[in-house]
Amino acid sequence: MFIDSHCHLDFPDLAENLPRILANMVANQVSHALCVSVDLPDFPKVRALAEAHSNLFASVGVHPDYQDTPEPTVAELVKLADHPRVVAIGETGLDYFRLKGDLEWQRERFRTHIRAAREAGKPLIIHTREAAADTLRIMREEGAAEAGGVMHCFTESWEVAEQAMEMGLYISFSGIVTFKKALALKEVAKQVPLERMLIETDSPYLAPAPFRGKTNEPAWVKHVAEEIAHLRELSVEEIGKTTSINYFKLFSHASE
Repeated sequence: MFIDSHCHLDFPDLAENLPRILANMVANQVSHALCVSVDLPDFPKVRALAEAHSNLFASVGVHPDYQDTPEPTVAELVKLADHPRVVAIGETGLDYFRLKGDLEWQRERFRTHIRAAREAGKPLIIHTREAAADTLRIMREEGAAEAGGVMHCFTESWEVAEQAMEMGLYISFSGIVTFKKALALKEVAKQVPLERMLIETDSPYLAPAPFRGKTNEPAWVKHVAEEIAHLRELSVEEIGKTTSINYFKLFSHASE
């Protein structure tokens, strides 16, 4: 069995086809999925998915790319996280690729999420793109290790992975690891200890190699597991089993 540790089932491409999406999960042995929040106005849709389906869970947070959206407070995030189907805070972090200029607001938003995660006792889902140094610095300054979490859709170097794992975080691989040109990332996937690894789709984005260019979905997380199994010369069953165990260790408020 496999678990998709990061997807966006509330996004239109997936929400419009939810019965088929859920059936494909079953057909491909994907037992659970975590529906990740990107802003507060849409959070009720994310939470509703988790409330309606026993194998779906939710997070609450505001993505660093969302500039023109209500800014969360620590108290607000903690309150929204106080729900049995909400198992994480995020996605949060820093992204210096899509947005330029004075991004201090992004860094302050990230600090708010870390503080909320510590107060709520729920782990972080962290996004970082072209901002690894600042991401790690703020994590240290704000005590992210106390909350724990995952570096989602990891595309950084082994050195960044090491520093994140030293703070107790997990490393999650998406369909990018299946891309032919992702040679550096494949090397990182060979090195991350299995007990610190998760797999994800980030659907509807980043469909794995067999489906590149198509709308991604949780059922295809098994292709991420297959690639990692190939790289590490292990069985896909072992990758699926270990990453599923890791999922429930990290997101301890989720129930099997």
